[in-house]
Amino acid sequence: MIRLKEFPDKVFTNNEEAFKFLIANKALIITQKKSVMKYADALPYFGTLENENKEIVKAVENVELQNATTIKVVAVSNACNWYDSHGDVSIKGSWNRTAKNTTDGLHLQEHQMKYDKLISDNVSFSVETKTWKELGYNYEGKTECLVMTSQVEKEDNPYMFEKYIKGKVKNHSSGLRYVDVEFAINSEADWAKDEKAVWDKYYPDIINKEDVDERGYFFAVKEQKIIENSAVLKGSNPATPTISVEPASGTSAKQDPVVTTPKSEQKPNINLNLFI
Repeated sequence: MIRLKEFPDKVFTNNEEAFKFLIANKALIITQKKSVMKYADALPYFGTLENENKEIVKAVENVELQNATTIKVVAVSNACNWYDSHGDVSIKGSWNRTAKNTTDGLHLQEHQMKYDKLISDNVSFSVETKTWKELGYNYEGKTECLVMTSQVEKEDNPYMFEKYIKGKVKNHSSGLRYVDVEFAINSEADWAKDEKAVWDKYYPDIINKEDVDERGYFFAVKEQKIIENSAVLKGSNPATPTISVEPASGTSAKQDPVVTTPKSEQKPNINLNLFI
């Protein structure tokens, strides 16, 4: 008997029956995936802690960091070519537009859209290449990552500010919305030729093939929009990240500003379903 994560109440006798059902309902599944905010698996980043002069420092020994009232936090939001717990794979280039255009991104505590859980609304995103080993996985090669840079003021969330400067934040997880998704199936049957073409196109780049092979299908996310990036106690992935934290008090914050939308251009209402 086979059960699908997308339809847990249904039981299938074999893969062919299950795959045909998925193909018949793929439009519905993709619409559902695009209509809700997804909380992506947390990904680690084993980077180094640097000050504004690019000197490596240890947070627990950094007096300037301990006395700072503003810090710059850099964290990996998500990575491409990773088959995640939702059955999805972010495709290279899927973050390009949102990284360029997002001016209202948020840095939250545990995905909570509340004023007292806001860590920063002075956030920018970039697309960067990292090795899998930097991300805490023993795979060779590199991948494309969405990286958050957040200017964090102590007064906004003193509790999380202290957690950051003490190195206690171990995971980040992104809240996002899908814009363009394709369905991939590993089947040579004629009725699955379109889905097999998607599989053949993206499967070679997936790093954790053993996980996707077990299921035999995945959803290729070709474009997505970041809404927020959250500090979480523990993410879906078991590896533990190191967060890059740099003092940003005094003139250092002015030397490396986060791009924000001028007040004259800000819109009074934010529609999370609108991809700008």
